[in-house]
Amino acid sequence: MENTDTAAMAATGASDEDEPKRMAIICWSNDLDRVWPVMILATTGAASGLEVDVFFTFWGLRVLQKNDKRVTGKNWMQKAESLFDRGGSEHLKLSKVHFAGAGTSMIKLLAKQHKVASVTELMEMAMDVGVRLHPCQMSMDLYGLSRSDFIDGLQPTLGAASFIDMAAKADIQLFI
Repeated sequence: MENTDTAAMAATGASDEDEPKRMAIICWSNDLDRVWPVMILATTGAASGLEVDVFFTFWGLRVLQKNDKRVTGKNWMQKAESLFDRGGSEHLKLSKVHFAGAGTSMIKLLAKQHKVASVTELMEMAMDVGVRLHPCQMSMDLYGLSRSDFIDGLQPTLGAASFIDMAAKADIQLFI
């Protein structure tokens, strides 16, 4: 029995080559050295013609927070967490060799000297080239975050099941 998608493509003369390739990325961390590759791969993929979706969950959700938004949450635990783990793309730290900020400052300086775009610049570029950035609804609820805590230009929130469905249809899936 012939696959209905294959039969439909044969009837219209379409082929798999006509369908854009897709990439789905999970960003679960707000460590600079994890978020940078997410945004580099997302922008490179989109610039290469891929449809790209990035799902920001758990600590990765903090990357989407407005840089000037300091305290978030609805109860004391959520507010305390936001004080210890500041959100925003300009406040990311290295996962290793952070050295009370010295390591992070050094890698940012090296990146600037080598003309590597910052995470903030890459996020703006990503949205400009059509990368879809999706906040995780469950993580938003966990941290007590609302849409007003986030930067503009984001896609609607997704749950895990919706992202899994999206990722299952993607040609490339990355967990960074």
